[in-house]
Amino acid sequence: MIIVGQALVSEDVLQKRFACQLSKCHGACCVQGDAGAPLEAEEVSVLNKEFSNIRPYLSEEGLAYIESHGLSEQDKDGDSVTVCRPTGECVFVVYEGPVSVCGIEKAYNAGATAFKKPISCHLYPIRAKNYGEYIALNYHHWEICSPACDNGKSLNLPVYKFLQEALIRKMGKDWFVELDEIAKHF
Repeated sequence: MIIVGQALVSEDVLQKRFACQLSKCHGACCVQGDAGAPLEAEEVSVLNKEFSNIRPYLSEEGLAYIESHGLSEQDKDGDSVTVCRPTGECVFVVYEGPVSVCGIEKAYNAGATAFKKPISCHLYPIRAKNYGEYIALNYHHWEICSPACDNGKSLNLPVYKFLQEALIRKMGKDWFVELDEIAKHF
């Protein structure tokens, strides 16, 4: 682990290569797993406040499930997560052909909301976890992301560079500049 400000950064974040390949994985990270996307406390409030702006970008199936189950729930550890349909998809998933995409992000890209998507989704494959005054940033390896790992290797793109925008959103620009400097000498 490397300490950057108040963050404990896994060496894999600097060493592993990654670049999403939606054409190969079809957004499987949004439809597989044992729970919905982790939500920070303020994100639950933002989703509730912004839902009317996001609603037009969601599927009928997702909307029906939201109607009966809500936008978020508690996972087995008591953390807030997005609700998933019985088929596994996050309720915010919409399909563009065979590819699952985020309806929240579609609304953001259309200018309907200032909320891009949950930070846990934006940061993936980095998982962020608070430990007292520190936040741990760990690379999460998942077999469904093998095409992204292969693509990242071919582009020689480190995980942290692929996730520059998300890391700046979470940790700040100055923090990212410091991480980048450390990575150059790592």
